[in-house]
Amino acid sequence: MEEDELKIGETNLNIKEIQLFEEDNKYNCQIQIIKDYLNISLYNNNIRKYQGNIHISNIQYYLGIYNFNITEIFDVIYALDNNKFNIIKDINKYILKIEFMILNKKRYINIELDENIDKDNNYLDMINELKETIKEKDEQIRKLKEELNEYKSIFAYDDFDIKEKEPQHKLIDHIGFIFCSTVLKDGRFVTGGADNKIIIYNNKTFKPDIIIKEHKGEINCMIQLTSDDLASCSNDKTIIIFSINKSEYKVKQILTYHTDKVTDIIELKNHKLASCSLDKSVNIYNKFNDKYEKEFSISINESKRISYNGPIIQTKDNEICYYEESRNFSKDNSIYFINLSEKKIIEKINNITVSIYHSSLLMIKKDLLFISGKGEISVVNVNSYNVVWKKKLMSSSWINSVCMLNKDTILIGGENKRLEQWKIDFNDLEKSKKISEKKLQNEDTIFTISKLGNGKILTGGYDCIVKIW
Repeated sequence: MEEDELKIGETNLNIKEIQLFEEDNKYNCQIQIIKDYLNISLYNNNIRKYQGNIHISNIQYYLGIYNFNITEIFDVIYALDNNKFNIIKDINKYILKIEFMILNKKRYINIELDENIDKDNNYLDMINELKETIKEKDEQIRKLKEELNEYKSIFAYDDFDIKEKEPQHKLIDHIGFIFCSTVLKDGRFVTGGADNKIIIYNNKTFKPDIIIKEHKGEINCMIQLTSDDLASCSNDKTIIIFSINKSEYKVKQILTYHTDKVTDIIELKNHKLASCSLDKSVNIYNKFNDKYEKEFSISINESKRISYNGPIIQTKDNEICYYEESRNFSKDNSIYFINLSEKKIIEKINNITVSIYHSSLLMIKKDLLFISGKGEISVVNVNSYNVVWKKKLMSSSWINSVCMLNKDTILIGGENKRLEQWKIDFNDLEKSKKISEKKLQNEDTIFTISKLGNGKILTGGYDCIVKIW
């Protein structure tokens, strides 16, 4: 074939040679540009038998990255008869190798390009823009899936009445208090507590799939990250990132930036991490090359002696809130609002109590933060930083955990030996009321509540038993 010229994007590619390799030399090959596609046609006796299109962006993607993994197969358009073309990198020459199948026989086309092609083009910029677009679309899809799952979950709890519930399963794999729990994207659930163990349970058999014994102190929180990894924090002053599958785990990273017990950890909307500790600091971590590094730290430099820091929660795209409990418990307990761009505390609400457990803070609406505390539950408007509703309960015991059952119903539990179901009236918070409750046994202090889906909940606490209701 005579030398031809194809224009890919804004750059002309000089084709030096096109070779078609196949077993019986039955076909002739023709390549041309049609709109945004590289059109490949195979002729037999001057009759076109097969045709396929490869989008130019795939070739741009191919040409623009010079240190790409050799084994990478690029996505392409299907031929008319559903044969698939693959573009494969050739490390020895500047070649597009296009591979395909016809009648169960492998064939491929080598297009040798002019080695003097101008590499000072905008391919990398275009590729990076394309990657960002794909990343944004993937994030949109992820959020839509989360919303769909949330809607399904909400409907499953429309008729939920805690008074009518009894534990269907009692799991006794822990030998210490159960402080925290979370639910994975695949439906399995995770618990952790005073025995330093993290247990990932099968949501069908209710037996452990994985038992993790990497921490050397009590487990205060576990969360599943957007990457599907599991992150945990502990009294041993560390945060550990695990990769997990159906039956195994691997320690990917241990973060040791805190100098005292790490009380809580969250993933921010921009996929960074935030943690708080008894060392009176809040750390923000960014991810580089699949490893987290501390980006900055905010310390509370007030003179009061601290009994506990945490929990922590994201209240806006650029703000987080966390609790600090003074040793003089009767006063000077505060929640702080931190602006992440300014890297400083921007607001503080005094004389409010918050349970130290991860699940005691919950955003029940975009601008409303629900707080469970000592003998009271409260709601704070995160825009005005005002307590807009506070309800004193009959018992002065700690309320340790709050769980959103559906769009206006929550479940709370704590030291008062009961699970209480509340209806929140968002039009008039003063009209919010308890609609059901379940009295528990003497040892049933609740530290954590999680919603499992299909109308089920998980509780864990002082009796060291994970209960499935």
